[in-house]
Amino acid sequence: MEKTEVLLSSVQMARFVARGSLRLDAVVPAEMNAEGLAALAAGVPDVPYGTPVSQSYAEGSFVRRLLELPQVAGAVRSLVGPEPWVDHHAVHVREPRGGSAQPLHGDAIIDVRPDAFDVQLMYYPQDVTLEMGGTLSVPGSHLRRTNESDTGRYQNLRGQDRLVCPAGTVVFLHHGLWHGGRRNDSDTVRYMFKIRFNPRVRQQLLWDTSDLHDPLVNAELDAVFPWYEWATGRLERYNRVLLWRELTGNPGYDLDHWVTRVSNRPKEKVA
Repeated sequence: MEKTEVLLSSVQMARFVARGSLRLDAVVPAEMNAEGLAALAAGVPDVPYGTPVSQSYAEGSFVRRLLELPQVAGAVRSLVGPEPWVDHHAVHVREPRGGSAQPLHGDAIIDVRPDAFDVQLMYYPQDVTLEMGGTLSVPGSHLRRTNESDTGRYQNLRGQDRLVCPAGTVVFLHHGLWHGGRRNDSDTVRYMFKIRFNPRVRQQLLWDTSDLHDPLVNAELDAVFPWYEWATGRLERYNRVLLWRELTGNPGYDLDHWVTRVSNRPKEKVA
């Protein structure tokens, strides 16, 4: 897609690495949201797994134009690079006063890649109120190796985020983030459209790196979330450091020596 793109900043990328998600509020214009509601209600044709994104949606179609919006296109390129594959997409519909809450889950079996990740785009074409049961997610949960719905028995973790957002909001999730749709207790049908992207290039320095050394980058990467255990919460920061090293190509990056101290293997022998 050769359109203008607004790349993410280093601070935004660090926020994604720490939280496992990035939210762009109301980036889709109102007239497109009205069209989007109709398009989602009619259904979006399936796309075969592994189709490059430029070949997945017809020129001029609603989804194609959604992905060509500058902030959306820039976020996709920053996170997974140019021409990612479409893994799959789906239209999620929650009927008024119906449905049940999904258990917490990640959108993958155990994923052992330490240096790559898939990204899921979630588009909300209408205002989502608390009663409408938007997506619930657990910030900072994405780097724990769990198997899909292993976390389904957990309920109401401290610091969880139950989405309330204006129409036209697009959220990007790391594939491992614990999340689940809530029950719709309103009188309005709720729509959400998701696409999962697989990267086809190494995910390194794909964003606007002009602020790479901004102190806010470290502040984002060092975030602590209320549900973290005292010890294991430090391991989350350790895993973020490893991922940030891969994303930046900087093997020396660290926060408070978390990785440095456990990778120290002196080669000198005692005389």
